[in-house]
Amino acid sequence: MKLTIITPDKLAFEGPVTAVTVPGSAGSFQILKDHAAIVSTLEDGKVIIKNNNDEQVIIIKGGVVEVKENNIIVLAEGIAEA
Repeated sequence: MKLTIITPDKLAFEGPVTAVTVPGSAGSFQILKDHAAIVSTLEDGKVIIKNNNDEQVIIIKGGVVEVKENNIIVLAEGIAEA
């Protein structure tokens, strides 16, 4: 799968992933290979990116996620600075 995280001012992440957990408006949910097509709003929270045994966390400030044909696009309103 390919994940892209974009904010209004920069590309925050782009690359292959094996799983992604996003902070959906109705609760966090995980996206795995061959997930059904979906568009969902996102709350402020952690996007947990897994690629095999590697894990990375990006904290977003709301946004929208679109999943279609193993392409995941997160349009985030902003990224919280760590």
